Amino acid sequence: MWERTVDVAAQFAADYFQSYSVVGLLAVVGVLFVAVAFGAGRLLRPVVPTPEKLLTYECGVDPVGEGWAHTQVRYYVYAFLYVIFAVDSIFLFPWATVFAAPGYGAATLVEMFIFLGFLAVGLLYAYKKGVLTWT
Repeated sequence: MWERTVDVAAQFAADYFQSYSVVGLLAVVGVLFVAVAFGAGRLLRPVVPTPEKLLTYECGVDPVGEGWAHTQVRYYVYAFLYVIFAVDSIFLFPWATVFAAPGYGAATLVEMFIFLGFLAVGLLYAYKKGVLTWT
């Protein structure tokens, strides 16, 4: 009986690691493909550095002035708030499917209101800090 249990466990381990070996082999093939592509590009491309090629290029216009520019941080804050609410909407769809399943209604409803409460607190914090005012 002990030998049969060992055989079953060995077969299970072999099946388990065989599925991971396929993923590992695919990862190795992907890394090799990228390495060969970059290596071939490095060997085949012409290398003729000139001062014109080393200049910063932007929309076909020669660069004038310094390379530093002042960027408003509020644009990043709005983008960050958008990402937060996009993630919120991503979590709402699976929640809706679980909420519809029998036996999960009350628990998932409470969990979603807790999640929405955290988001509301974050939005209130952003409002109190003045992040949402456009100046």
